[in-house]
Amino acid sequence: MCGLWALFGFESNSLSCICDNFSKISHRGPDAFKIEHDNRIKNAYLGFHRLSIVDSLCGMQPIRHYKYPLLYLLCNGEIYNCNNLKEIHGFECSTKCDIEVLMHLYATKGINDVCKNLDGVFAFCLLDAEKKKILLGRDPYGIRPLFKILTANGQLAISSESKALVGIAKLLSGDHVVEPFTPGTFEEYDILENGLVKFVRQEQYHEPGQKPSFNTYVPWNDLSSTDIQENIKILFSAAIEKRLMAERRIGCLLSGGLDSSLVASILVKQAKKHNLSYKIQSFSIGMEDSPDIMAARQVANHIGTEHHEIIITEKDIVEVLDKVIYYLETFDITTIRASVGMYLIARYIKTNTDTTVIFSGEGADELAQGYIYFKDAPNAFDGHKESLRLLKDIYLYDGLRADRMTSAFGLELRVPFLDLQFTNYYLSLDPFLRQPQNGVEKYLLRSAFDGSDLLPNNILWRSKEAFSDGVTSIKKSLFQILNEIIEDKVQDDDLKAACEIYPHCTPKTKEAYYYRKAFESHYHGCGESLIPYYWMPQWVKGVTDPSARFISHYKNTV
Repeated sequence: MCGLWALFGFESNSLSCICDNFSKISHRGPDAFKIEHDNRIKNAYLGFHRLSIVDSLCGMQPIRHYKYPLLYLLCNGEIYNCNNLKEIHGFECSTKCDIEVLMHLYATKGINDVCKNLDGVFAFCLLDAEKKKILLGRDPYGIRPLFKILTANGQLAISSESKALVGIAKLLSGDHVVEPFTPGTFEEYDILENGLVKFVRQEQYHEPGQKPSFNTYVPWNDLSSTDIQENIKILFSAAIEKRLMAERRIGCLLSGGLDSSLVASILVKQAKKHNLSYKIQSFSIGMEDSPDIMAARQVANHIGTEHHEIIITEKDIVEVLDKVIYYLETFDITTIRASVGMYLIARYIKTNTDTTVIFSGEGADELAQGYIYFKDAPNAFDGHKESLRLLKDIYLYDGLRADRMTSAFGLELRVPFLDLQFTNYYLSLDPFLRQPQNGVEKYLLRSAFDGSDLLPNNILWRSKEAFSDGVTSIKKSLFQILNEIIEDKVQDDDLKAACEIYPHCTPKTKEAYYYRKAFESHYHGCGESLIPYYWMPQWVKGVTDPSARFISHYKNTV
């Protein structure tokens, strides 16, 4: 998890204020930082905050290579097929950094062949000072973040988080929005003589469910033509194995639900297979009697992790709520609720352990139809379309939460459920098989691991728990706690005037109003460009709150 930042076409007399904004993403890369300028390109500046995961000595960015002295690369990412690309194309890399292959792909294959050959997660900026070109790209599910400002006269600013661009936008004349870079696309720009840029094109190189064009980690021919469950096990195990690349300690989040428990169990097996020199640490969070704490404890005992339990109180929630909104860069209700616990667990990991790389179960609900409302899908095809929609927008919600809450403390998150080969295979299966079966969500995924002894049976078939409820007491939900905290902070008259103050995504409750006001204090005017809509369940009548607890199927069980 690193922080990239670049400016093109900004006059040097404004740099003192601009550089102040560079430091706003220092949490993403606490190990080192650097700002570089090439005199061949007027008013171009490349900045980087580094979290060293691989190649601590030579991995500082912008990366340069002796063969291509006029190429500069900034990249926040991991390229899992870097060794395969080196072998196929004969790339001579000067560092151990996996991302260096981007430079070689660009230099030898051209702009069009960079992103589509990468099996990994990434957001990058590649500057070609010789051809006066800029290439920007982002991974298909937007797991690594990227934001930009592009002005009408050709000024371009990019950053891993919008907080480092909002101040820059205020310096510009006219109305300039900070907007997220679209996942699964790349953009090409020409650099003019005066240092300003000219947009050339944007191309989409991947969509959810599309078959990857690179050589996959598991050859397609190695999969069974009839045994779907076995294929799921093979591909998901491979998705975890390829993500072991790290020179820092690896751990995992463990809620005791299906997704994180599967990840943790297979991670432990892969760690033993690859003879890691340490025991995998697992982390769960909740109040004293929360369902997640108890379930995670059972899983940790079953798989043999070095387990940590973070017990929180209502006071902890009050303390961090505003900080969560600042780091999240959203006012979305369900995203904020689910982020409180994740922020606190990330803070604990950073403060109390040496684990830096964190595995997590994000993406399973979107991919495998795990949200409770999928039980109300009119038919299998509509369920499939909803999965595609959720995956396409995951970077705005759960993906955003997972990235921001871990990067706030200089941790690197890895999400194997969003592996490109695994998601492609899973989405290619008959939509009927992927529907909830007999009232059980994620039935196909569960059945694939049934009988494997990876997990206790009651965990493998544990009902879906709303994350914000799972971490809190069985006596009082996070929904209740948050509403009690906020009740006196927002007046009835404020809520009545909300539609005039916030015409986009108008808050309907005091909780929503509080989140929106806190968001606007940091990201004023960015609401429409950063959050297009509130996350809400589909096909559910009479529900105005995004919490699963308001859906009739919800069962608060351990």
